[in-house]
Amino acid sequence: MQFANPQEARDFLAKHPEVRSIELMLIDAGGIPRGKLLHRDELLAMYENGRPLPSSILSLTIQGEDVEESGLVWEVADADCWTYPLPGSLCLQPWRAVPTGQVQVSMHPTQGLPATPGDPRHVLARTIDALKADGYHPVMAVELEFYLLDKARDANGRPQPAVQMNGMRPQAPQVYGVYELEQMQPFLDDLYAACEVQGLPVRTAISEYAPGQLELTLEHRFDALQAVDEGVRYKRLVKGVANRHGLQACFMAKPFGDQAGSGLHMHVSLADENGNNMMASDDPQGTPLLRHAIGGMMATLDDALAIFCPNANSFRRFQANSYAPLAKSWGVNNRTVSFRVPGGPAGSRHVEHRICGADANPYLAAAAILAGIHKGIREQIDPGPAIVGNGYEQARETLPTDWLTALRNLENSSWAREALGEDFLKVFLAIKWAEYRQFMGEVGEQDWRWYLNHA
Repeated sequence: MQFANPQEARDFLAKHPEVRSIELMLIDAGGIPRGKLLHRDELLAMYENGRPLPSSILSLTIQGEDVEESGLVWEVADADCWTYPLPGSLCLQPWRAVPTGQVQVSMHPTQGLPATPGDPRHVLARTIDALKADGYHPVMAVELEFYLLDKARDANGRPQPAVQMNGMRPQAPQVYGVYELEQMQPFLDDLYAACEVQGLPVRTAISEYAPGQLELTLEHRFDALQAVDEGVRYKRLVKGVANRHGLQACFMAKPFGDQAGSGLHMHVSLADENGNNMMASDDPQGTPLLRHAIGGMMATLDDALAIFCPNANSFRRFQANSYAPLAKSWGVNNRTVSFRVPGGPAGSRHVEHRICGADANPYLAAAAILAGIHKGIREQIDPGPAIVGNGYEQARETLPTDWLTALRNLENSSWAREALGEDFLKVFLAIKWAEYRQFMGEVGEQDWRWYLNHA
């Protein structure tokens, strides 16, 4: 694990004397940034000596409640665990009313114990290292869909899309509508400007398949860990910029039962150490390596589904003819399948993993994807024939459609224990079972499936 040089802090403080506070953030198992607001006088010491955070910070539910079963709360006396800053993460938060910095930290491998195994970024780093040891360098890009909502609810207390520049609230999907993008120009202008300040490679903006739903793409990176770091920081930035505009950026998988869900699409290929795409092929279906990678992702999909779809709401997204996949399927230039090989020139051949909801933790999702790919390559798993045409009508093996089954599959998976780490899996499952019990207590066993489909 590489941490930042203290010179970064010295340079930042000298360049930005106006900054008085710096947001320190650590990403927890739920993908939520947690941390502290530091005074500028504390920054350099943090770079030089680290900064302690309580072990329980990595044992929290999505509502921020301790999970005692994680082993990171009382039995370790909620011990201080040392974090250190990540290189290149120190930057400005341009959406703040008062000049404020931002720095991302991660647990130190040894000084961060006992919390280190619960750090999701370490899980991804180990998975990447395992692939590199076999000569494969994962190249990734992150795409996140989200809704831009009013902070005020409608007359029935439901969320509602943000009012556009023309004073109207969007009602129709208007997918790919350029006028709809124009109506969001003040927000998008500030978002692009903030991304430029933070060095995030945001590219194309798209009006997605619902009123107020957007997607902005991030450029692929040869360094997969960098790509996911940028995806995590981009999500934090979107929420911040939306808040500055008096709006709410919503990354729930399915915030509206009658509208499209929001996905986290991850694009992945494998390169050699010189950056050459090992999946490149004139054949649209790619090389044997590409097909084995898909085979591995298909073979591990049931076991990893609770990573890709970590909440009860996640499973509401899976509906036929909704651009959310329903089966273990793959195809070329086909958005009705789970694993899409996009069209394009031979050198760009890669796989788009379309299963994750926007509520998934990008670190864990990427780790599970890459570990599945590694298994497929090692065991030369055949994914079967590619789907041609409507994948919803040709589903051969459908995905589990409920949270309980997904959690049980993950808990019983020997592959997941090896791929993600037994210590991490213990923490993650303790958190998810605590969330599941809380969810069940709210709706009751009898009403559970009804709630998933209708709430």
